[in-house]
Amino acid sequence: MIPVSRPSIGTEELDAVKKVFESGWLGMGVQVFEFENALKAFLGAEKVIAVNTGTSALHIALDALKLGSTDEVIVPSFTFAATIQAIIACGAKPVFCEIDNKTLNIDIKDIQNKINKKTKVIIPVHYGGQPCDMDEILEIAHSCGAVVVEDAAHAFGSTYKGKKIGSFGDITCFSFDPIKNITCGEGGAVVLKNADLAAEIIKKRILGIDKDTWHRYKNERSWFYEVTGNGFRYHMSNINAAIGLVQIKKIDTFTQKRRYVCSKYDSAFKDIKGIELLKRDYNNIVPFNYVVKVNNGRDKLMDYLKKNGIDSGIHYIPNHIQPAFKKFSVDLPVTDDIFKKILSLPLYPDITDDDIAIVIKTFKGYF
Repeated sequence: MIPVSRPSIGTEELDAVKKVFESGWLGMGVQVFEFENALKAFLGAEKVIAVNTGTSALHIALDALKLGSTDEVIVPSFTFAATIQAIIACGAKPVFCEIDNKTLNIDIKDIQNKINKKTKVIIPVHYGGQPCDMDEILEIAHSCGAVVVEDAAHAFGSTYKGKKIGSFGDITCFSFDPIKNITCGEGGAVVLKNADLAAEIIKKRILGIDKDTWHRYKNERSWFYEVTGNGFRYHMSNINAAIGLVQIKKIDTFTQKRRYVCSKYDSAFKDIKGIELLKRDYNNIVPFNYVVKVNNGRDKLMDYLKKNGIDSGIHYIPNHIQPAFKKFSVDLPVTDDIFKKILSLPLYPDITDDDIAIVIKTFKGYF
């Protein structure tokens, strides 16, 4: 079976983890701080805080903004459930927003329709690595005093108007889970400029303690610590950071391969009647997934591909139709229509030319 996605890892990552094991320091330490510095250098960012998952990154960022039960967060329904769970964990209300039919990113006009005095945060999701229109979103948010928290789980390495996602804006959250553009095994990061907010998040990621574990053991009073606020056990480990340090060096190679695969698919599928390709600028993005819209019979196509050894997926089931979020449900006809059509095809750096050819031949053969 050719999978939809898989991590691209090897002996270099294994060697890096081995060194951590040999050091005897598996928790948060030198490798984590080195990974944060590597992210700063790559993104051109001011403050980077590494955490244990992308979901933790979103939650801790929103929590630091002190959201409450009367606060609203505008967010596309068309995203992974983690985005919504982070909002609800802070006690705030998710306000589901439509997406653009061509890019599958948040619809700017619907943001304008739904923003009000209760809106404290807007969460644009850079779906598939394609950046949202950040200039317009930031302008809308700042005009009403809202903060923009970017869900950039798909967009590590992508650029917007010559600037890397994470190098500008209010707060950006990345994910480094097994299938993301780079992986730490599991991991995430919060990127921002505000020094006071960054200091708060740094404390929150390790139970509200004002000094992290590594620094405590460097002090004369190695036993002393102080809890100054609420917090979570969200810090990244040296094991995960070691993997990330190897992976970030491979991002250019990963990017080239992902763009190559998508271009091959686009060229092969562009004239097939009954499907639509997404609007993607491969020169400026690191494509996280390859999605087509199948106008009729999407599920039959999935079955056909599976019978022929090719896995496919649906990313994502909209959150406004999920049972857990039913009370926040609204009418989103564009999102509903797209959900019925989308299909993700195999895309990962280690996919071979032979497998690409099989996917193309099988997909075209169905039609």
